Amino acid sequence: MQTPQEILLAEPRGFCAGVDRAIEIVERALQKFGRPIYVRHEIVHNTYVVNDLKAKGAIFIEELSDVPPGATLIFSAHGVSKAVQEEAVARGFSIFDATCPLVSKVHVEVAKLAKEGYEFIMIGHKGHPEVEGTMGQLDHGIHLVEDVEDVAHVQPLQTAKLAVVTQTTLSVDDAAEISAAVRARFPQVREPKHQDICYATQNRQDAVKVLSPQVDVVIVVGSPTSSNSNRLRELAAKLGTTAFMVDSAEELQAEWFTGVARVGLTAGASAPEILVKQVIDRIKALGAVSVRTMSGIEETIKFPLPKGLKIDAATGFEIKERQPETGPTGH
Repeated sequence: MQTPQEILLAEPRGFCAGVDRAIEIVERALQKFGRPIYVRHEIVHNTYVVNDLKAKGAIFIEELSDVPPGATLIFSAHGVSKAVQEEAVARGFSIFDATCPLVSKVHVEVAKLAKEGYEFIMIGHKGHPEVEGTMGQLDHGIHLVEDVEDVAHVQPLQTAKLAVVTQTTLSVDDAAEISAAVRARFPQVREPKHQDICYATQNRQDAVKVLSPQVDVVIVVGSPTSSNSNRLRELAAKLGTTAFMVDSAEELQAEWFTGVARVGLTAGASAPEILVKQVIDRIKALGAVSVRTMSGIEETIKFPLPKGLKIDAATGFEIKERQPETGPTGH
C-alpha cells in the first residue's frame, strides 16, 4: 500500500494581519486590565484560538446583556452593527474594537455613500457575523445576494445610485461571477475602487490554485465556522483535487492517504501555525518523509493596535498618546 511521501506546504497560509491584531488586542487587554475580558462573538473563527484565550481569561458572549456593567468589552474581528456599537456605549462598557481594518474600510465606504443617497447590494453569506455587521451599518437600503440567482430578485427602490460591496472572505472567483451578474442587471452600479475581498483571502486562494494540481489530496487546516477556510477546501475540490478540512490533527483519517504520494497542506487565515505543525507530524507518522514549502507571496502587512493597548516592547509599559501642545494663553 502506497503511503504519502511528501508534504507540500502552501505559501502563504495561516494567520493574516487582521487575525494577528485581533488576538493581540485580547491578550493585551488581559495583560493590562486582568481577567475577565468579554469578547462579543468568537474573536476569530478558530476553535484552538478561542479555547486558548478562554484559558487566559476571555469570556465569549453573543448578547451584551451577559456582560456586567463597567466591564471591558472587545468586538470581534468580523465587525458589529451600529445597533451593537450603540448598545455597548449605552451600557457603559470600556470598549476596544478588534474589527479587521479591511472590514472597517467597507463600513466607512457604506456610511459615506449612504449619505450621498446610495442603496447597496452586498455579496456575502447570510448569517455570517461580518455580513450582519456590514448590513447593520444602515437601517435600510442594503440588499444581500448569496449567488447569481439572488441577483435577479433584488428590488432596490432606485437604480441611479446603487453600489456593490462584498464580504471580505469570499471565493474570489464566485464573487467575480456574482459581481458580473450585478453589472449585467444594473450597468450603472458603483463598484469599490479596490475589491473588498481581502489580500490574505486572495493570496491563500491563489496559493491553492498553484498547489492543487501538484498534489493528490489537499488538507486545509481551519474550523467549520471559518468562511475563508471553507472557501480554500471548496476551491481545491473545484480544481479536481480531493480536499478535506480539519480543525485539528486528530481529525485526519488514515484512509484519506491510501494511494497518495504527495499531500498539499494549507491553513485558513484564522488557523495558527501550531496546528499546521501538528498535522505535519501526524501525516509523517502515516509515512511522509519530506516537507517542502512552495514559493509564494511574503506578507508583511501589520495593522496598528487601538489607543490604550500600545505597549513599548523594550520597557513593557504602555505608550501614552501624546497630547497636542497648547501655547501660553494671554500675555
